[in-house]
Amino acid sequence: MPGNPDIFNRLWQEIKRRRVFRVVATYLATGYIILEVTNNLVGPLHLPVWTATLIILLLAAGLPVTLVITWIFDFTPAGIIRTERAGAVPQKPPERGFIKRIISANNIVITVLLIIAGALAWPRIFGSNKPVKTLYPDKPATVAVMPFQNMTNDTLWNGWQNGIQVNLITSLSNTGDIEVKELESVNSSLRKSGIRNYASLTTSVEATVARKLKANTFVCGSIKQAGPTIRINAQLVNSGTENSFRSFQLDGTRKAILSMIDSLSSLVRNSLIISKLEREASMAFQDLAMTNSPEAYRYFSFGNIAFQKYDYPTAAKWFSQACLIDTNLVLSSILLSLSYANEGLHNEGKNLSLRLYGKRDQVPLQFKPWINYAYAVSFETPEEEIRYLKQLKESKDQAPVFYSFSGYAFNRLEEFEKAIPELEKALEMYKKWKIKPFWSKEYVELGLAYHKTGIYDSEKKLYHTASKYFPEDLQLLRREALLAIAENDSASAEKYIQKFKKASGENLIPESSINASVGDIYYEAGMPGKAEIFYRQALSSEPDNPAWLNNLAWLLIEKNMDVAEGLRLVGKALESDPSNYLCLDCKGWGLYRQGKYREALDLLEKSRDLSPVYRRQLLVHIEEVKKALAAQKVSP
Repeated sequence: MPGNPDIFNRLWQEIKRRRVFRVVATYLATGYIILEVTNNLVGPLHLPVWTATLIILLLAAGLPVTLVITWIFDFTPAGIIRTERAGAVPQKPPERGFIKRIISANNIVITVLLIIAGALAWPRIFGSNKPVKTLYPDKPATVAVMPFQNMTNDTLWNGWQNGIQVNLITSLSNTGDIEVKELESVNSSLRKSGIRNYASLTTSVEATVARKLKANTFVCGSIKQAGPTIRINAQLVNSGTENSFRSFQLDGTRKAILSMIDSLSSLVRNSLIISKLEREASMAFQDLAMTNSPEAYRYFSFGNIAFQKYDYPTAAKWFSQACLIDTNLVLSSILLSLSYANEGLHNEGKNLSLRLYGKRDQVPLQFKPWINYAYAVSFETPEEEIRYLKQLKESKDQAPVFYSFSGYAFNRLEEFEKAIPELEKALEMYKKWKIKPFWSKEYVELGLAYHKTGIYDSEKKLYHTASKYFPEDLQLLRREALLAIAENDSASAEKYIQKFKKASGENLIPESSINASVGDIYYEAGMPGKAEIFYRQALSSEPDNPAWLNNLAWLLIEKNMDVAEGLRLVGKALESDPSNYLCLDCKGWGLYRQGKYREALDLLEKSRDLSPVYRRQLLVHIEEVKKALAAQKVSP
């Protein structure tokens, strides 16, 4: 069919010549504005509920008629004329300048209509998928309580429409965290909006009243009856988005109405306080911190903040308080076990993980992968952690921390290429949510993965961004120093190391620990000579400190600098702490260097059994010693 392309081309040119697209856009924009105006007038004018539906049907029926008229006729400055057929010589319109053509009346009208339609549609298109936010975020929770609708067909309940409203206002007014609008201001605003009968209340009208009163939230609800059972339904609605973010349902009898109202007041009050606290918490955990206790949630929030700052002792303290108040706050228990593990209190972390693991079939389904993950951190390997995190990533409650933790696990396995996309995805999600990352570790771990794979340009850009969110962060300064050394930029390296030492001192870290940390930087950078200087400085400040003895011993043994002195130093450390798994690993590796494979294997396996966490390097050492023993047996 060789003629088809030409037919379609001519049709396309005709559609453009007859300005069909311009007319359709104008019609749709005008129709949308009419529909929005109708929706806003239904309540105040007491129009039938089917009014909006009728308008939609009329607009839909008018569209094809408009298209036909547009095809046949043309609207010109001289009036409405029949559109000339294609190829006819058109009557030459009067000459007008370019500017006059652009700002013609038709173009101005079309532009104005599109702007109005866009302004009306923007909140509906882009507001519903965003996290619920208040209209006035800098103020405390500001609430307007609406009258409850009597839907029982029993006029005896009409008095309780305002009765529930009054009781809720009284109860909420006694809470310092909530600002409640006065009864008369709410009801007066409703009357001014044309509401005389509460049956005509709509969410749109209530939201408009709440916004006029500068209330970021409003409470609305209804009374229903089925036989002797009375049901009170209530909702908390964001007055900006008109989205309900909490709902309640209480059933009882006519005689129990007062206790039902008291219970509803308590539920609404607690939910409003928790909603306020949620806005201050990490978005990653908002939907998982399930509790009806504001006190428990408040302690959980404090723990969450401390956890983000690597202050694990403080985090553990607050999470413990939250768990004491509400034993069903599962996420607080999980983060408490992780705080213990990060703090080095591995026994406490393991015991809590075991208790959670034993109750995993009694908790909501979304928490099971979390509990399995916490158990894997304490008792299993990073491979199991990654498997459980994969389940969390496949759930409907997507969160950046699932990808972050997965990236950390890949880094511990030294599978850095696999860690990079996980950590990049986490940062992408934070950017999409328009919030800063949970903590600096996302940047630190991604920087490590970039560094180990030689992607220095991406690493440098990453630190530039990270330093805006976490200025003077010790882990970031450490990584920036390592990058400068890798790029042979000794001046920058020295600058970052000095900043690291200064920031450490400002955080009240002892000088010996600062020297040991600088030694770690040089050790990781492959500069054993400089690492030795700082390790010896740390040891000279605290000659009996097992950690400083082990640091220097490890350097001397691993780099074959002086294995005998290394064994002497680690032996001294083990005298004061015989079950130190790090020192056992160090001594075992030193004995391996001396060819004492059997003694080395015994110590390394003892270190593995005592080690509270997965240590890939230790497992590598054990395999190396086993290979040496096997080779020794087969040799002549």
